[in-house]
Amino acid sequence: MNSKIVLGALALTVIVACKEKENKNVAEEIIEIEEVQPATYAEISVKEGGSWKEDTREYIGGSFVNVDEMEVPEQHTDHSWYIRYEGPGWENKQIAYRLYLDWRNAIDIFGKKVDTLVLPYVGTDGFNSYHNDAPWGQDILKAGRSMGIGGYGRFTGDTIAHFDEVENTLVNVDNSTASSSVTIDYQGWKTGDITTDLKSVISIFPEDRFLKVELTPSVSFDGLATGIVKFDDIPLMEETSENGDWAYIATYGVQTLAGENDKLGMAIFYKIDQANAVEGPYDHLVVFNPSKEKHIYYIHSAWDQEQNGIKTEEAFKQDLQNKLSELDNNGKLE
Repeated sequence: MNSKIVLGALALTVIVACKEKENKNVAEEIIEIEEVQPATYAEISVKEGGSWKEDTREYIGGSFVNVDEMEVPEQHTDHSWYIRYEGPGWENKQIAYRLYLDWRNAIDIFGKKVDTLVLPYVGTDGFNSYHNDAPWGQDILKAGRSMGIGGYGRFTGDTIAHFDEVENTLVNVDNSTASSSVTIDYQGWKTGDITTDLKSVISIFPEDRFLKVELTPSVSFDGLATGIVKFDDIPLMEETSENGDWAYIATYGVQTLAGENDKLGMAIFYKIDQANAVEGPYDHLVVFNPSKEKHIYYIHSAWDQEQNGIKTEEAFKQDLQNKLSELDNNGKLE
């Protein structure tokens, strides 16, 4: 008899073997327990057992519980203390990301110094504890007024409209052996004179440091965009694949919260026929052509404190070139 028990991020496989004794009447149970971590993991954790303080839009009391699906409460905003580390998270053994599930809608990076899963424990020892250096790593990216790395909004010519006006937001988390993903359905997202539904599916895979992002709007409109946060004195790098189907924008240098000599590389891969690279006020942007079709892009980052990680700008550029070649040959990174 085989059975499987899932506890947080850990899957415990319990194997029970029955060995019959000579008299055929008594079975001796031999139980072997093997602890196995999944290759990918996604989660969202919300508070239960407390209550909303309506005048400040804060959730007071309660404790965090992981859920597979949720509807974001109308009261929720940034620093509501309702969602652990403020949104869903994705990770594999190399890296972890999170998305601010509020008006900011930016994606942030949790740099990892270990090759084990850490998200189930991030923010459990104090809501903002992940900003501090810890044995597992820390939050390393300051998003500010940007979309972080690979967040999405609408570029209106001189600014990015984030998610200030949304009628309803639904979230679903899925963990499988091949990947982990979070699906977010934004219903009634209003920017200027446009109101649309937007479906976002963000996935992580067992190997490498990237996320795959799929955005599907319900109406065609201009300005749907993603980007990389700008930092002073960090130049933008751009490259197109050999066959001209894919391109990337990228940055590399001292652009983390972890220290003055700490190096981070960030990149976005996008399809040439779907989007164009432009400059925004706070981000290096990729702006998609108006379409109701699915927009696909990849975000990628490499922190120099990772175990067996990418330590130099030259190595980071080579990694980006390898990924462009893979996109040329396979049309995807997975």
